[in-house]
Amino acid sequence: MGMTDVNVEKLSTEVGIKIGDADAPIKVIEFINIRCPYCKQWFDEKNDLLQEYVNAGKIERIIKLFDKEKPALAKGNIMHHHIPNDASAMSAIKAIYDTQDIWGDLEDHTEIAMYAQNTLGLSLQEDETMYEAIIEETQEANVFFIPTVIIGNEIFDQKITNDELKALLDA
Repeated sequence: MGMTDVNVEKLSTEVGIKIGDADAPIKVIEFINIRCPYCKQWFDEKNDLLQEYVNAGKIERIIKLFDKEKPALAKGNIMHHHIPNDASAMSAIKAIYDTQDIWGDLEDHTEIAMYAQNTLGLSLQEDETMYEAIIEETQEANVFFIPTVIIGNEIFDQKITNDELKALLDA
């Protein structure tokens, strides 16, 4: 299965970290894993552009932290559970991506959690409801790859150019 198999009808804008005005005309749904280098590329290359549109009230971002079973991404799953589900999420995500090479080299999951708490100042988010709902949504909507980004019926990954992304957001 590929990105073309994603069933956008099964996606929800209700679950995830919401950044921007809920009444914004465009919803940008982003499935990411914080350990994935391609998700980091997406964030590094597109975050400033997306933030401009958030600030202008044109988009709402719905970031879905996708706990994947893939061993290479398991460390990201630990970090996900330390990202707040409010406006401070973006600074937490940036700090996590900026230190990805450091915490990504830690072997033990407890060490990763301690790094999140002691070094990055993040607290463990106790509510598992969001993460479970995202897993269920990915299964129902056939989302397998990360990053998977959806705007309307358009499905893409980090390879989209800024000009292509702007064209989608301005349409």
